[in-house]
Amino acid sequence: MKHKKKDEAAAKGRRADADQESARRYRAPALEKGLDILELLASEAKPIPASAIVQRLGRSTGELFRMIQVLEYRGFIEQSKDSDGYRLTGKLFALGLDQPHVKTLIEISLPVMRQLSRNIGQSCHLALPFNGQIIVVARMESSEQIGFTVRVGYSRALQLTVSGVILYAFQSDAVRQQWERLFQPPMKKEDILQFRRRAEEVRLRAFERAPSEFVAGIVDISAPIMRGEVAVAALTVPFVHSTPQVMSEDDAATCIKASAKEISGELLYGD
Repeated sequence: MKHKKKDEAAAKGRRADADQESARRYRAPALEKGLDILELLASEAKPIPASAIVQRLGRSTGELFRMIQVLEYRGFIEQSKDSDGYRLTGKLFALGLDQPHVKTLIEISLPVMRQLSRNIGQSCHLALPFNGQIIVVARMESSEQIGFTVRVGYSRALQLTVSGVILYAFQSDAVRQQWERLFQPPMKKEDILQFRRRAEEVRLRAFERAPSEFVAGIVDISAPIMRGEVAVAALTVPFVHSTPQVMSEDDAATCIKASAKEISGELLYGD
């Protein structure tokens, strides 16, 4: 019995050693340092000085100084003009937009968005889900004198936006649960249940509209761009009330749904 226990312990030790060896084999310390810097800067709203980056990541100045220089030279980060802090450039975002499926979506959407903007006299934008947030990847400005435009690259917590509700509503239960774990700030259980109920209502009417939580006087109207049964993007109009009004909210909502459906059809056909 004693020998059996010793053999089991030895086998367990060998497995642990093998796991550690495997972990060491697939590590790339220099790459990990660079990714740590990028992830840190992505999580902060303000530029961060090099000394703060070193402190926050728990590494030495010598470890990160050259890494910061290389990332700056390659155009992934830059120094702020107003301080000695570093921030991300738009290079990573631009690389993401060059993915074939995203590029195709934008190419198909822009002509439809241009016509939609002309028809309703409002700006519009296209939002994708990313890591618990929505991110704007394309926009079309209003041809009218008054309009509200959201910049490309703008991001916001998914659960706090009309675009995010649309994207969430047309996902499988498994994807919804995965997204819920990414929500920042985290939602209480009762808030998640309320959010799910809202999503089911949105799914039935195939669009959503609500006063903007960030800009007074704006009503966000959004419809899903579908690939099969899943929403891959949200087509959203920040509706501005003006005098004279080119189109009412209700008529604009009808046009937005039609435009989203048109893009969905072309996207499916393009595949």
